[in-house]
Amino acid sequence: MLDRAYREFEKRQQDRGISLKGIKEKLKMLKIETPSWGYSDQGTRFRTFKQPGAARSVEERLQDAAKVHEVTGLCPSVAIHIPWDKVDDYSQLSNRAASLGITIGAVNPNLFQDDDYMLGSVCNPDSRVRSKAVAHLIECVDVARAVKSRDISLWFADGTNYPGQADLRRRKGYMEEALAEMYRSMDPNMRMLIEYKFFEPAFYHTDLADWGMAYQLAQKLGPQAEVLVDTGHHAQGTNVEHIVAYLLDERRLGGFHFNARKYADDDLIVGSVNPYELYLIFHQILSAERDQAHPLVQDNARNIAYMIDQSHNIEPKIPAMIRSVLNVQYQYAKALLVNWNLLEEAQERGDVLAAEAVVREAFEQDPTPLLHAVREEMGIAPNPMKAYSESGYAEKLLQSR
Repeated sequence: MLDRAYREFEKRQQDRGISLKGIKEKLKMLKIETPSWGYSDQGTRFRTFKQPGAARSVEERLQDAAKVHEVTGLCPSVAIHIPWDKVDDYSQLSNRAASLGITIGAVNPNLFQDDDYMLGSVCNPDSRVRSKAVAHLIECVDVARAVKSRDISLWFADGTNYPGQADLRRRKGYMEEALAEMYRSMDPNMRMLIEYKFFEPAFYHTDLADWGMAYQLAQKLGPQAEVLVDTGHHAQGTNVEHIVAYLLDERRLGGFHFNARKYADDDLIVGSVNPYELYLIFHQILSAERDQAHPLVQDNARNIAYMIDQSHNIEPKIPAMIRSVLNVQYQYAKALLVNWNLLEEAQERGDVLAAEAVVREAFEQDPTPLLHAVREEMGIAPNPMKAYSESGYAEKLLQSR
């Protein structure tokens, strides 16, 4: 049945002028990092609903991340958050991950949960608090070194609630000084990924409010600093794929935190609200990969860190994570089905409707037979959600935890 469905799909794509050979290989290369904190009892800022079987320790979080990778084949690394995942021996943690078939990915400092950070961390008016925050950033560089991680992902809750509360330009200077000190402590192979959020938790201003601020800061720091785009951290109506294209052209797109939101919070399953946006993001990335006239842009597009950033509150943790990564894979597969020759021809002759139709036609394809075939070739069950449900892992967690 799968062979027949795939043959029919392949014939439809051939009729559209699309060969699946290279597409299948690119799908096999797609990797999406999952977050350790997504497997534990964490929720919104209003309430966390406890879930039976949720991971209670970094060891259990690694086990759950490994299970997601086992059934999807997409998630060979897990991001850690310090101090939530702090241990005495990080080499031992790295070895434990390896024994489960995964690696430790991005290291995420926590600069928002300490009482000292009420008025900010690296932008705090108190020099003692700023020094404490910088020391934690450098600690996380040391952690990344110990677990052989390339990326340190930074998000700051720093901001103010009222006009006049603080000198905004002075705070900008504090931010630059802190990250410059962290930057100097990094190894040559490491990357600093700078995230932004235009509001929350501060009500008047946040110190890194948008992609432009993060980009300018990365430019000042040096080539090892890049921008991290969180798909939920934008004002309503923001053209996120335009930001992606701009950062690619500047060779400063370091990674993504994939999630979704309808209004303000950003912990919904990626692609659950606006799947077309996710598809268009990948469309821009694949366009950059094809840009042979600009090899540095191509390199940037090929070295983006794809990461999930979600703390599922009412959804079962592991199935929600599986659904998230499968949604990313599904839209990526669609973006691979664009007929680039037709698109470029329509763009060259200024045919607006024809160009839009080429992009929309690929989005309207159902790549399920293609994904089933790719999974079978990778030795993975065609339906990862069903495979997890039938594995008995959830029932095992209820007994052991």
